[in-house]
Amino acid sequence: MKRVCSVLFLCSGLLCAAPIRTPGLRKPVEILRDRWGVPHIYAATVHDLFFAQGYITATDRLFQIDLWRRVGSGKLAEVMGPAYIDRDRLARAVNYRGDWAAEWAAYGSDAREIVTAFTEGVNAYIHSLGANLPREFKIAGYAPGLWVPEDCLSRVAGLTMTGNLTREVTHAEDIRRYGIERTLQFTRIEPHAAMTVPAGLDLAAITADILRTYRQTVGPVRLTTEQGSNNWVVDGTLTATGRPILANDPHRPVQLPSLRKTVHLNGPGWNAIGSGEPGLPGIALGHNDSVAFGFTIVGIDQQDLYVESVNPSNAAQYRYRGAWKDFETRQQQLALKGEAARTITLRYTVHGPVIAEDGAAHRVYALRWVGSEPGTAGYLAGLSLARARDWTEFRAAMARYRVPSENLVYADTKGNIGWQVGGLTPIRDGWNGLLPVPGDEGRYEWTGFRKPEELPFEFNPARHYIATANHNILPEGYKIPIGYDGWALPFRVTRIREMLAAGKKFDIADFVRMQQDVTSLPAQRFQAAVRGWHPAEGTATARALAEVLQWHAVLAANSHAALLYELWMSKLPSALFGEMAAKADLDMQLRKLEAGVDPAILEKTLEGALAEVDRRKVTTWGALHQLTLAHPLGKAEFQLGPVPRPGDANTVNATSGTNFRQTNGASWREVLDVGDWDRSVMTNVPGESGNPGSSHYSDLLADWAAGRYHPLPFSRKAVEAATEERIELIP
Repeated sequence: MKRVCSVLFLCSGLLCAAPIRTPGLRKPVEILRDRWGVPHIYAATVHDLFFAQGYITATDRLFQIDLWRRVGSGKLAEVMGPAYIDRDRLARAVNYRGDWAAEWAAYGSDAREIVTAFTEGVNAYIHSLGANLPREFKIAGYAPGLWVPEDCLSRVAGLTMTGNLTREVTHAEDIRRYGIERTLQFTRIEPHAAMTVPAGLDLAAITADILRTYRQTVGPVRLTTEQGSNNWVVDGTLTATGRPILANDPHRPVQLPSLRKTVHLNGPGWNAIGSGEPGLPGIALGHNDSVAFGFTIVGIDQQDLYVESVNPSNAAQYRYRGAWKDFETRQQQLALKGEAARTITLRYTVHGPVIAEDGAAHRVYALRWVGSEPGTAGYLAGLSLARARDWTEFRAAMARYRVPSENLVYADTKGNIGWQVGGLTPIRDGWNGLLPVPGDEGRYEWTGFRKPEELPFEFNPARHYIATANHNILPEGYKIPIGYDGWALPFRVTRIREMLAAGKKFDIADFVRMQQDVTSLPAQRFQAAVRGWHPAEGTATARALAEVLQWHAVLAANSHAALLYELWMSKLPSALFGEMAAKADLDMQLRKLEAGVDPAILEKTLEGALAEVDRRKVTTWGALHQLTLAHPLGKAEFQLGPVPRPGDANTVNATSGTNFRQTNGASWREVLDVGDWDRSVMTNVPGESGNPGSSHYSDLLADWAAGRYHPLPFSRKAVEAATEERIELIP
C-alpha cells in the first residue's frame, strides 16, 4: 500500500498524489482537502465513506487518536509503565459490560457498520506505515495499536460530562466541616431542593481521597521522554437575509492537537459537514443539506456515589437489602511496559463499578452512572442527527442523545428554529442525588429514566431567538427534577441575550463579533459596587480606582484596566469570606460587595493587586492571561505559544483556567448561514492536523487568536474552488 505522501505532483495547479491502493475499500473514494486542512470526502458507498474518514483521520491525527484509544480501553500502562495501572483499572471498570446487541442498536440500525468501517480505515492507514511511523511514536518509543469497533464505545470520556460525582463528595465534606446551614449559604442549588444527609450515611466515610484515582483517570495524559459553551440561533425575522443563522462554540480544554476534527462526509444518504471527536465516525455538530445544529453541555445529574459495606468476614461480599451478596468480578490481563503482564480484578456491586476502597473500614465506593446503560458512548448520536431532514427527525434523533447531556439548538432551511435537551435522565424517587448515599438498604435506587420527550424543548419561539450557555435552562414551571447543581452562572447567556436584543438585522459578521465579545457583566457590577469608595487623593489606589471606573469593562488583551480588575478581584475572596473563600462563587462575591464592605478591605486588596502588577512585571491583561498549547509528549519543539488572550471565564469569549492562564475555551467555532451554506464560517485551533511537520499543524492559530474565521465550503463548486490537495483512494 502506498502512503498519501508517495509520488506527489501538480494537477491543474493543485497538489495531487498518485492513487493510493487501499485494501478493504470497495470503490474509489475522492478526498479534497481545502486550504484550511479540512477533508471533504466523496464516496459511492456508506462503508467507503467512513472507511475513508477513518483513514484520513489517522493520516492527520494518528498519535492523538491512538493515545485516546489507550485512555478509553485502559491500555496506557502498556506503553507508559506501572504508574498508570490504577488509571487503566478504572477505565476498564467503567466501560460497558452489558448486552452488546442493545448497545449497538441504541446508536441506530447502521451504527455498527459505520463504526466498523471507520476502524478498518484507521487500521488501513496504520498498515500502510510499516516501520515508517510518525515522529511522535518514535520519540515515545512505541507503535500504534490496531483498532476494534468497541474502541469507539469507551466510556471514560463521558465521566467528566455526566453529572455531579465530584460535587457530591464536596458537598459531603463541606457538611462535615461546616454544617448544613453554612454549606447551603455557599452552595447554589436550582431549583431549590433540600440538602439532607441520607439516613445511614456516615459523613466521615466521604473524603476527597475517594476521587484520587477517578481524577487521574479523567485528567489529561502527559508523556514524559471551567466547562463552558455557548450556542444561539435566530430565525429570519432577525437577520439581514431572512434566513436563520446558528452560532456554536463548545468549550473544552484547548489542547494540542485540537479536541475536534472537521470533516465533510458526502455519500449515499450523507451530505454533512462539521466537527466531531477525532476518534469517532461522523460529526457531532454542524449541518447537512437541510438542518444545522450545535450544542452546549446541560446540567443533568447522571451519576451517584454509593457507599457499600463489605463483609468483615468475607471481603468478597457486600451487604445489600439485608443479605451478603457476592461482588461481581472480572479478571483481565494488563500489559505493562518493562514488566511482566499482571492480572487485575475488577469488582462491581448492583450499583456499578467499584471506584475506590477503604479496606480498614470495610467499605467500597461504587459508581452508579448512565454510562453503564446501552447507547451511552459519547456523541455517537451524531450519526442520526447528521441525517435529520426536519424538526421531527431531529427530535427523533435526539432521543438517542444520552451522553453527554446537551442543549441542542436547531435551524432548518424552511426557516424554523428550535432547542431540545438531550441526555439519559435518571429517576430518583424520594431523594435528589446531591450527596453520596448508602448502598446497603436498597432505598436509594434509580427507578428508570425519563422519556426523551419529557425533557425541555422549544420550537419557533415568539422572541425569534434561542440561546444557551450551560446556565439553568429549566423553563418556568418545569417540575421534572433533572439536576440541581450543575449550572453555570448566567453571565454569558445574559450578555448574549443583551446583544440579540439590540434591535438590528444580524449577519454572519455580527455573530462572529458576538462570539469574540469580552464585555464583562461581572466587571460592570463590580464598578457599580466600588464607585462610592473614595481613597485619599493623589495615592496609587486612587489613580488605580479611577482607571478601573473609567474603563468600559471590556477584557481586552491590551488593557491595563482589565489587568487591574482581574488582579483586584483575585484578592477579594479571602478578604471577604476568610476560610470560605474557595466556596464563594463570583455572584456571591459581587453580592457581598454590593451589600457594602469596609473601605479598608478595598484599600488593602487594591494595594495587593498593584503589588502583584509590580511583582509580575506585566502591564496588560494579555501579558498575564495567556494560552500555551503543550503537546502530550512535552517536547518544547512541538509547543505553541504563549498567546496573549482576552476575556475570562465569564465573558462570551470564555477563556478560563488557573493562575490567570487560559486552559479552557472555544477551540472550535462555527457560524452557519442556514440555506446559503457556503457563506458559513468556522475556526479550529491550532489547525486540522496533529502532525508537527504538517502545514496544517498551526496554520489557524494566529487567525483564531485574532478572532478571524475561514469559510466552510459545502457545495461541490465551493469545495473545488478551495481545494489545495486531491487524494484518491482505490481498492
